[in-house]
Amino acid sequence: MPILSLKVRRAAPDDAARIDALYGQLVGNTARCVLPERIRELSESPRAALLVAEMDGRVCGTVLVSLCDDVMFNRQPFAIVENIVVDAIVRNQGVGAELLREAEAYCVANDCSKIMLLSSMDRTDAHRFFERCGFDTSKKKGLVKYRRSFA
Repeated sequence: MPILSLKVRRAAPDDAARIDALYGQLVGNTARCVLPERIRELSESPRAALLVAEMDGRVCGTVLVSLCDDVMFNRQPFAIVENIVVDAIVRNQGVGAELLREAEAYCVANDCSKIMLLSSMDRTDAHRFFERCGFDTSKKKGLVKYRRSFA
């Protein structure tokens, strides 16, 4: 059930510090660096949407949706959802579900064939949440290769 004071919008450069703090809850990597100018670029991109959820005027969640070109179904893209995080203080209040609904609406508006996401193996609560939101774990296996492992 959506929260009445919850609003989802595209991120603005002024949201950089708050998004960085949310990412700090997601990963322990201190090398993360959310740049206001990068958020500005994404806000103007037709191929990506960095969304934030605000509750009572405070950014409390974020998700990045990127469109990927494909050739299998004419020009129909697919989407990748990345870095979805909700502030620990407001988890289980519908923020993540609303972020994903908005991400899905963006994908529908862009005629995506599917939405894919990866989630760390140890985030079992998040996996249950994604499954409740309609993501199917029985069809595909996600694989990742980080830059440090590139040849």
